[in-house]
Amino acid sequence: MNKLFLKIGAILAGLSVALGAFGAHAFKVALEASNRTETYETAAKYQMYGALALIFVGILTDKIPHKFLTWSGYAFMMGTIIFSGSLYLICATGVTMWGAIAPIGGASLMAGWILFFMGVGKIL
Repeated sequence: MNKLFLKIGAILAGLSVALGAFGAHAFKVALEASNRTETYETAAKYQMYGALALIFVGILTDKIPHKFLTWSGYAFMMGTIIFSGSLYLICATGVTMWGAIAPIGGASLMAGWILFFMGVGKIL
């Protein structure tokens, strides 16, 4: 089992819940005023998706020790941090320039799923 992926996945999942709650309550008025509620919800949602994918990869690397599966974990980790992080920064700062970074995170998340497929495809 890749403990790094499990630990980072758990941290990202916990932060997703905490940040989602923060956005729904303490930051709600500011998000509504700036029309950023949907952006913030997307950030929290994709953070959870990435966290769960990372946990899944962490568990599977024990059963399927393949380099593509390991690379998929790193892609999920980077993609989640970059994609969700850039959306959170837009919401927190109002600087829409951070949106230019989001596609890098999205591409990394897509690469994670392609690498995941290639890693598990080797045994199927």
